[in-house]
Amino acid sequence: MTQIFTLTLSPSLDSATTTAKIYPEGKLRCTTPIFEPGGGGINVARAVVYLGGQANAIFPIGGPTGEHLKELLDREGIHTETLRTQDWTRQNLHVHADNSGEQFRFVMPGARLNEAEFDQLVERVHQIPAGSILVISGSLPPGTAIEKLTYLVQQAQAMGLQCIVDSSGEALKACLDVGGLALVKPNQNELSALIGRPLDNPDDLRTAAQELVQRGAAERVVVSLGPQGALAVDRHHCVQIVPPPVKKMSTVGAGDSMVGAMTLKLAQGADLIDTVRFGVAAGSAATLNLGTRLCSLEDTQRLYNYICKSSQ
Repeated sequence: MTQIFTLTLSPSLDSATTTAKIYPEGKLRCTTPIFEPGGGGINVARAVVYLGGQANAIFPIGGPTGEHLKELLDREGIHTETLRTQDWTRQNLHVHADNSGEQFRFVMPGARLNEAEFDQLVERVHQIPAGSILVISGSLPPGTAIEKLTYLVQQAQAMGLQCIVDSSGEALKACLDVGGLALVKPNQNELSALIGRPLDNPDDLRTAAQELVQRGAAERVVVSLGPQGALAVDRHHCVQIVPPPVKKMSTVGAGDSMVGAMTLKLAQGADLIDTVRFGVAAGSAATLNLGTRLCSLEDTQRLYNYICKSSQ
């Protein structure tokens, strides 16, 4: 199987708790917090491992929060390669309100990377074996120019790596302008912004995704559609995969679970349709959990089998 590496430029230590209800000024009594690793690439690596694969997570850490993050990943058996930074790793907070079922996500700014620290990450990417898959996922740290990200992607591709980028906004647009990405996973609004026009119906979505493939921006474009699953396009296929209805507890981790599952399938040499079926199954499996938990193999396999049977 092709080796999988992930790069997270802005990792986090995530904490999740519940409270009876949320209201201003008063003391909100919360349950004991649960701490979990956070950050796009880190969660993609975790999802790959949960689903039976292997992945190497590369990311910067700083301060006690960074140490806690690495300790949690070590406990899960995730292979990590870390770079020490001056700034402390951020800590995010997710609060579930029992009375309404709503979830509140407090996301802090990422730790800054100075010039030398970023260059060390680029050097680490240079050491990844040619032909491997590199997933660059998550937000850019404050103060990191988009040009640095595109330079990193160009360097990775020059080394013969298959790059998957899961980001948004100008960062994603800039990486698509570099071209040659193995896979991208925008949602409908992100794809609309990338194309520069509204996408009001399924034909518009399909045409926009095909445009990215035809111009060489990405080999595969998977448009996530929430409860409607995903629209997937490459040069030979265009298919929408719809998940079974599930009782959604939280959407946190669904996107990373989906990318992890699709990355694993690509590493195994699967075609687009099977890749996206497994990705949609994993994304749906993650929504069955409260807090920041990702997909499980059991739930993903059950939903994947359902999708395969319903597609026949």
